[in-house]
Amino acid sequence: FLLNSISEALGLEHRHYNASLISFDDLVGFPYPDDAKASVRFLETPATVWGAESVLIDEISRCKPEHQNRLFSLVHERRIQGLPLNSLRFRWAAMNPCSSDQSVGEAYLGSEPLDPALADRFALIVEVGDWDTLSADDRRHVAAPAGEGARADDGGRLAEALAGWQAAFQLALEACPSTIIEYVTGVTTALRTAGVRVSPRRTRLLTRSLLAALTVTQGDATRPPADHGKALFLGVLGSSLPQATWGETVSPETVRAAHELAWSGAMLEGAAQWLHRLHLEPTLDGKARLLLDSCPDTDTGSLAVEQILANESQARAAAFALAAFPAATGGQLPIGAEGINDLGRIAQPLLTVRGEVSWQERLGQSGTAHPELATYAQVLNKLADARRKRAEQLFFYCAIHRLPLTDPRAFEAEFHRCVRVFAGKVRA
Repeated sequence: FLLNSISEALGLEHRHYNASLISFDDLVGFPYPDDAKASVRFLETPATVWGAESVLIDEISRCKPEHQNRLFSLVHERRIQGLPLNSLRFRWAAMNPCSSDQSVGEAYLGSEPLDPALADRFALIVEVGDWDTLSADDRRHVAAPAGEGARADDGGRLAEALAGWQAAFQLALEACPSTIIEYVTGVTTALRTAGVRVSPRRTRLLTRSLLAALTVTQGDATRPPADHGKALFLGVLGSSLPQATWGETVSPETVRAAHELAWSGAMLEGAAQWLHRLHLEPTLDGKARLLLDSCPDTDTGSLAVEQILANESQARAAAFALAAFPAATGGQLPIGAEGINDLGRIAQPLLTVRGEVSWQERLGQSGTAHPELATYAQVLNKLADARRKRAEQLFFYCAIHRLPLTDPRAFEAEFHRCVRVFAGKVRA
């Protein structure tokens, strides 16, 4: 009802389809050859999608799978049958929950999980509140029948405001504030670290949604967010995660924690923001590149090394120290004496590893052997020369100190990339 009313207020050529009932011919019309019989045209009706400016696909979770696939290009590319829908601007959909914690009698039977690829094409996923979540005033508005069936007409106010917002939004797209980009990259990294899948496509949609929200609320999205910005960003973030459409639950606490981390980082400036960016970088070679390419000064570099060695696991800290130490002692890193000492404290024991690896195999019990050594050997056998020597030292160190490696092959590959980053600086 809301989306149909908005389309009326904006004066859009609107189509409202029930996905559980429509056939594909309802969307495209009936095909027939042109006069020269060289191509196929479609016989349009008032219900076909060709001239639509806005489309609402209702009950999209009850749509047949083959129709869902056809709707994919309509939502994502504004195309149908490979042909462009030149007038189409707005694509909306509605669905019931695909799973329910209510009693069996109240479950939405037939409402299936949405294909994640299709769901990921919608910029915003808004959960409509149930009765218990509504305020007393909202409950009275819902219950009142006044206006039901009347055409939405606000005298053009919404259309005029939207035209102004769209113009400002286009300008903001060309000059997106670094604050928003830092927030989006930070919150995406934090969510993925917490096990919440956020696609690269979703990050761009989130950036656009934040720009749009700021444009509407403060007129100019290129200015720093006003006092309401923190709550606004959290609201947009919460409505940008599509997991609920395929039945997954994302903890509100996880979302809020990621938001708090990203917001605090985005509001930082100078060296503090750079350190925050380094903290969010997930790979050792990525941290190495940031240290070499954009570290503000040696004091910040020393602090960065201290944080890396303290925040990473013991095995990853050892790998970073071993990779960075030669460049540090050669004066090639933007760090001070404290940073060099921190690297040396961890790297020196790796240069000459001595110790004994022991384990006990109990008769009659499986899984008591020492599987790491066999896995390390498989990785080392495929290496040669200096790379093998470095990997041996690192693996021996992990074995002596009983540091578990989930994926030794990936660990060694990341270590090698980190070595190459620092070695490139030494050669230069």
